[in-house]
Amino acid sequence: MISGAGGEQQHTKRRLPAPAATTSEQERRQQHRGKMLRLSVQQGADDVTAGVVPPVTVVLDGRSICHRVHLSKHTGYRSLAAALRRMFVDADDDVVGAADEEGRSSSSDADRGLDLSNAVPGHVVAYEDMENDLLLAGDLNWKDFVRVARRIRIIPAKPSSRRRPQP
Repeated sequence: MISGAGGEQQHTKRRLPAPAATTSEQERRQQHRGKMLRLSVQQGADDVTAGVVPPVTVVLDGRSICHRVHLSKHTGYRSLAAALRRMFVDADDDVVGAADEEGRSSSSDADRGLDLSNAVPGHVVAYEDMENDLLLAGDLNWKDFVRVARRIRIIPAKPSSRRRPQP
């Protein structure tokens, strides 16, 4: 208590120090913090990059609608080629999707010989890197490709400008 100038007594509020957390409460907080860290950090280097790598825009020249692909969810170029075929070739074939339920098993047999050169017939699969250079897809190691590709462009293949010799 403090006495004032007029002889009045004033009460001051004193804050009590925060009670020290009990050992069990400290352990509970540490466990909670550990759980949060485990939830926010994915296991393995590939999983961490999968969470960081943004989706890539896929553009088919001549179409106004683009698609987006998560390259980190694909296992390699063959998987990407199959996805591109489903997006641009199989989507155009209404008969293929509705023909029968066994179409998937027969399409998986056809996917065995699938690569980027024949993913979209009559087209070449290229990509733009971080410097906006247009490069042919499939030239890099898959992990490097996933790291540097910013956009995939599917460009019509031009026939060779060389003339074939006349027999």
